Amino acid sequence: MNALAATSRNFRQAARLLGLDSKLEKSLLIPFREIKVECTIPKDDGTLASFIGFRVQHDNARGPMKGGIRYHPEVDLDEVNALAQLMTWKTAVAAVPYGGAKGGIGCSPGELSRSELERLTRVFTQKIHDLIGTHTDVPAPDMGTNSQTMAWILDEYSKFHGHSPAVVTGKPIDLGGSLGRDAATGRGVMYATEALLAEHGKSISGSTFVIQGFGNVGSWAAQLIHEKGGKVIALGDVTGSIRNKNGLDIPALMKHRNDGGSLKDFHDAEVMDSSELLVHECDVLIPCALGGVLNRENAPDVKAKFIIEAANHPTDPEADEILAKKGVTVLPDIYANSGGVIVSYFEWVQNIQGFMWDEEKVNMELHKYMNSSFQHIKAMCKSQDCNLRMGAFSLGVNRVARATLLRGWEA
Repeated sequence: MNALAATSRNFRQAARLLGLDSKLEKSLLIPFREIKVECTIPKDDGTLASFIGFRVQHDNARGPMKGGIRYHPEVDLDEVNALAQLMTWKTAVAAVPYGGAKGGIGCSPGELSRSELERLTRVFTQKIHDLIGTHTDVPAPDMGTNSQTMAWILDEYSKFHGHSPAVVTGKPIDLGGSLGRDAATGRGVMYATEALLAEHGKSISGSTFVIQGFGNVGSWAAQLIHEKGGKVIALGDVTGSIRNKNGLDIPALMKHRNDGGSLKDFHDAEVMDSSELLVHECDVLIPCALGGVLNRENAPDVKAKFIIEAANHPTDPEADEILAKKGVTVLPDIYANSGGVIVSYFEWVQNIQGFMWDEEKVNMELHKYMNSSFQHIKAMCKSQDCNLRMGAFSLGVNRVARATLLRGWEA
């Protein structure tokens, strides 16, 4: 099942649990606007190349629409639609005053030079500048993009609209970015893990972890879990997978990676088959990579007791059912990886106020938001007699539905 079908399925289940009117249900599902643009740029060798860019604005009942921009060869309208819808429910679960959006360009960023990426980003911004804005739609980095991409968008947008630092989040600190933003999603994953384990009388310290993905989210999650006394016993990325039953030395691994080494070259670990990573024995499994990695083929062999969805849509609905029967507790993506959008909200607030926070305040506020969201999800699970995924979806959908009705927007 693709990401759009799975997200829509979860939404419909939540709508039924909440007893939403069919007209309201339909209006909540339909995106506000879908944008598809062609971006043609001169390459460094003088030839022209064309790329298709997308921006889907799903819902703005609770505030400006918010969502990342990803550069990846598999970006298409279905995927962007699913992720925009997911952002609507995620921002509502996190209780930040945003709606949902998502964008992307179908390209392979690793095959483009820095100057080609800059030209592509600026052309894309020129095509959508009148549809985004501080109080309309606020992009952020996603897969294949980073703070530099946001700096280019900010600069290009400001040529049309004047200096507007709050038009994007995830910016460099020197252009109004927030301290703590780089680590925010990984730190939020750590806070979410703490909250879930505490609910079961456990803690990060003394628990074993397997992490799939060692990019921004996975590396920060690994570092912070290691600092809390957790034992990361296996870890993998696109270059390969490694394990150490006594726990990987994460600070040493980070230094090795930052010095240009790959996971497979790390001295204090055993190379393992990447297909075994998700089914490796552990207390907590944290998928931080692509969607759909847990499916009906591998779900029966999962040995983890808890799964923290740091990636977007890593668990197929079929895998969800298998894992539930096995007694595996899954903490859903729309809560578990919401640390990034929460600190993006903090960045937006700082830009609007023109008053920046120190990192301690950012992290303290993030902890507060993550804990509050978890308690609200648990309360929804209790009132609706459902699992954590449906509790989170029901919480998010209910908040958006209430805002829609209060505005008088019902169909």
